Amino acid sequence: MSDPLYRKELLRLAADAHGAGRLKEPDVTGHAHNPACGDKVTVDLDLADGRIVQIAHNTKACVLAQASASILGRALRNKNRSDVEQLREAIVAMLAAHGPAPSPPFDTYAVFGGTAEFPSRHRCVLLPIEAVLAAFDATNDEIPPAP
Repeated sequence: MSDPLYRKELLRLAADAHGAGRLKEPDVTGHAHNPACGDKVTVDLDLADGRIVQIAHNTKACVLAQASASILGRALRNKNRSDVEQLREAIVAMLAAHGPAPSPPFDTYAVFGGTAEFPSRHRCVLLPIEAVLAAFDATNDEIPPAP
């Protein structure tokens, strides 16, 4: 498949669906919705000392959002809000300016490099991250800064 949006690696990530589902009793839940296309993402988090202990996502969205949620499901453990905000900034920069992928463990986001040419699809990649940030917004815990 030569379509820059739907490379084989991206389709594989979406199919793997790391973290798909819901947590039985999450500490916090966040939602994100893209009214332009109807994509919806719900993220459940268990937190300890402001860090993600467990994550699950229910992603009713396009392959781009599914693949992004799968990356988060695999790589967000032990991260805090500041880490997620930095990830969002790195992805925005990567997509807006054809910049480098985020640092490990999020370097898998390089698979979205072809999405840079389609600004209307950037929100699809960012939607799961927005849901995670919404979950952090739902907590009253004091989130410690990144070390």
